Amino acid sequence: MKKTRTEKAILVLEDGTKFEGISFGASGEKTGEIIFNTSMSGYQEILTDPSYKGQIITMTYPLIGNYGINKNDNESRKIFAEGFVVKEYSKIFSNWRGQKSLDSFLKEFNIIGIEGIDTRALTKHIRTAGAMRSIISTKTFDINKLLKKVKESPGLIGRDLVKEVTCKEIYEFKNGAKLEIENRLRIVVIDCGVKYNILRKLKELNCNVIVVPYNTDYDKIIQLKPDGILLSNGPGDPEPVIPVINTVKRIINSKKPIPIFGICLGHQILAIASGGKTYKLKFGHHGGNHPVKDLRTGKINITVQNHGFCVDIDSLNKSEIEITHINLNDNTLEGIKYKNLPMFSVQFHPEAAPGPQDANYLFNEFIDIVKKYKN
Repeated sequence: MKKTRTEKAILVLEDGTKFEGISFGASGEKTGEIIFNTSMSGYQEILTDPSYKGQIITMTYPLIGNYGINKNDNESRKIFAEGFVVKEYSKIFSNWRGQKSLDSFLKEFNIIGIEGIDTRALTKHIRTAGAMRSIISTKTFDINKLLKKVKESPGLIGRDLVKEVTCKEIYEFKNGAKLEIENRLRIVVIDCGVKYNILRKLKELNCNVIVVPYNTDYDKIIQLKPDGILLSNGPGDPEPVIPVINTVKRIINSKKPIPIFGICLGHQILAIASGGKTYKLKFGHHGGNHPVKDLRTGKINITVQNHGFCVDIDSLNKSEIEITHINLNDNTLEGIKYKNLPMFSVQFHPEAAPGPQDANYLFNEFIDIVKKYKN
């Protein structure tokens, strides 16, 4: 029987809060940590960002889906978010690049959506109570049964979600190029859930880009003869991502240092490998409008962010590591660099372009460091 636009859906949170709405996308049941994203657009990129593995996304902007979906704006091979929550889903999409509806896109990857709920009230509740486990269902509306399933579902702390999003084998990211070009910088990207635009940015800077699974060991990476290494973004808690942490420790302690650039989860991994600690934020940073101050220049960048964990500033060895960036909303850590090693990282996403492209300069900084150490 064909699903109608009036099929009910329900969202139940771990604390018993419930929101009833209308289903779109796939039918069924799915658990995940409920979070909110403050971006006004970019829902396709958000849904396909592997960093959202394990999470149900609430969009704070009220109208979603009005420009459809196209084949070029995916940030990975599929949707990794567990579910999608909006105030109003647009039944009609209109854009010269649009090829399919958001509804059909969700169905393609069996992702449940719910619309018609008060996303403002939900967002305010998350800000007050914190991100928590939740469930979306179109199958049953028995609150007690759903709440039991939520409480039996895993949270994010202590889970290695990276193994569920990383690539399965080593590959070269060509982006239209037929062959690797000699004498270009060779960048190895450790894939913890890398977004395609990170790879595109490296190609735009004339790099040969080799992507490796997150559990590729140090010796194998060295055999690839990298001029530089990028630690990618990814989902969840960084502390269980032991394979990458151990690899980065060996790079830090090697006789010939290889330049490292860490982004988001990659930033957290570099900090942990350097002796730092991380902690879970109350409701995370998810959106395209976070102000970050570059302490080296005093410049304020408007950044895209997507992370639920953060590096503890006080856990870092200040004799070895310099604090480079701070979040102006809550004064959390946004960037570090080694004082005597060619390694740095940022918590935000310099490859994203929510309107401004304020943080693009970081890719050029990385390439400049790589060239310096290559020569």
